[in-house]
Amino acid sequence: MKEKIENSTINSALFTDFYELTMAQGYWKNDMNQDVVFDMFFRRQPFNGGFSIFAGLDTLLDAITDFTFSESDIEYLKSQKIFEQEFLDYLKDFRFSGDMWAFKEGSVIFPQEPVIRIHANLIEAQIVEGLILNHINFQSLIATKTARVWLASKKGAIMEFGLRRAQGNDGAMSATRAAFIGGAAGTSNTLAGKLYDIPVMGTMAHSWIMAFPTELEAFEAYAKLYPTNAVFLIDTYDTLRSGIKNAIKVGAKLVEQGLNFGVRLDSGDISYLTTEVRKELDKAGFTQAKICVSNELTEEIIETLVQQNTPINSWGVGTHMVTGGNEASFTGVYKLAARFDKYSGKNEPAMKFSDNPEKNTNPGIKNVYRLYDENGNAKADIIALEDEVIETNKDYRYYHPMVDYRQFTFNASKVEPMLSKVVENGNRVSPKLPAGTVLRNAHSLMQKQLESLDASYKRILNPHIYKVSLTEAMKNLKMDFIQKRIK
Repeated sequence: MKEKIENSTINSALFTDFYELTMAQGYWKNDMNQDVVFDMFFRRQPFNGGFSIFAGLDTLLDAITDFTFSESDIEYLKSQKIFEQEFLDYLKDFRFSGDMWAFKEGSVIFPQEPVIRIHANLIEAQIVEGLILNHINFQSLIATKTARVWLASKKGAIMEFGLRRAQGNDGAMSATRAAFIGGAAGTSNTLAGKLYDIPVMGTMAHSWIMAFPTELEAFEAYAKLYPTNAVFLIDTYDTLRSGIKNAIKVGAKLVEQGLNFGVRLDSGDISYLTTEVRKELDKAGFTQAKICVSNELTEEIIETLVQQNTPINSWGVGTHMVTGGNEASFTGVYKLAARFDKYSGKNEPAMKFSDNPEKNTNPGIKNVYRLYDENGNAKADIIALEDEVIETNKDYRYYHPMVDYRQFTFNASKVEPMLSKVVENGNRVSPKLPAGTVLRNAHSLMQKQLESLDASYKRILNPHIYKVSLTEAMKNLKMDFIQKRIK
C-alpha cells in the first residue's frame, strides 16, 4: 500500500463520482450494458493560450489497468443502502476490460479533438470517467503552464520549486511529473526525483543563513560542505550591501580551487537587482558565476525580464506553475460518441446537444490527423470518421467544428495519425517503461511538436488560433443530427 501512495496511483474503483455507480446499477438492472465509445476532449485552451500539452497518460494506464473494488469497498457501498446485492456481487469482479486509444504523452493538443477514446461496455466506460479526467486534466494543465514558462524563458533552465504550495501530496507529485514533461529541468521534490528519475535541485533557504551568527559564516559553511554546488542566497539581509559582497568573498576561494559558484535572489526588484549583481560579479572577475531567481514568477514576468535582457541564468518557479496560477482547471470532458444498437447490429453515432452551441459534441467514432506542409510545419488538426483515410499530396476541403461557414482547402505533404491504441482488453498494449524513460520521451515529444508550430501559435499574449477542423464526412454526419433535431 505504501508504494501505491508514493506513486500517486489510486487503485480503488470507488475513485469515481457516486452518480456513475447509481447509473451503472441502472444499466445493469435494465440489461443495457452494451458496447459504447466515449471521447475525452477539452473545450478551450487554458491561460488564453494557443496550445496545450497532453500529460498524465502513463499514470492513468497504471490506474485503469489495476482498478478494482476491494471487499471493504463493496461493504461501503452496501452500507449506503441503495445498491442491490446482485449488483454488488457483479462489482466484486469488476475490472476495466475495454480498449483505449490516446495521443502520445507530451503531444501538443487543441480543443474539440478527442485526445482519448474509450471502447468498452457501458458500465465500465462510465465508472472510469472520473479516473480518466482526474489524471489527464490536472497534469495537462500543469504541463501546459510549464511549457509556457519554458517558452517565455527562451527555453532556459526552469527549476520546479512548487512542493510546498501544491494542492496536497498527490498534487505535488503529479505537478512535478507534469512540469518535467512541460519543460522543467529538475525539481525540489525529492520523492518525485526518486520515483520519476527527475534531477533534484536546491541549495539553501533563508533559515540556513539566519541560523549562523553572520551571513559570511553561513556561506563559508555551505561552500565547505558542497564546494561543487555552491549557490548562495543573497537577499536574506541586504542583497547589494552584504549578500553579493559575502558571496564574492566565499566564491573567490572556490574559484581559486578551479570551481565555480552562483547566487540566487528570492525577493525585490529582480530586474534592477540582477543587473547590479551581474556588475559586481563581473567587476570581481567572476563572469562565469550564475544568477538564479525565484519569487512568485509567472510566464508574463519571465517574458518581460528576458525581453529586457536581464542577466538571469536559471529560474525557480513554484506556486504559479504547480497550481495553474490564474487558471484553476483544465476543461477536459468525457462524452458518449457511439453506442452499439442491437437492432442494426452496429455502432450508432451519438451526439449531445446544448443550448450553448459550443457544447454540442461531434458524433461518431473518430480519429485525429495532423497535417504538415512541405517544410514540416503543422498547419491543422483534422477530426475524421474512423474509416476515413486522408492521403498526402491531395486536396481536401475541411470545415469549422461549429459547422458554420468557415472552411479551407489544404494539400498535406505529411499526414500524422494522432490516436493509437494503448490499452486492449484491459491490458497495456506496450510493456511498461521506467518512469524516467516515459517522462523523457514525453518531454522530447513536447519539444519536437512545439517546434513544428509557427511562433504565432506560441505567443504568451494573443496567440493565433490553430485550426481544428472536420472532414466533409464528419461535417455531414453532424449536420444530419442537427437537421433531425430541428425537425
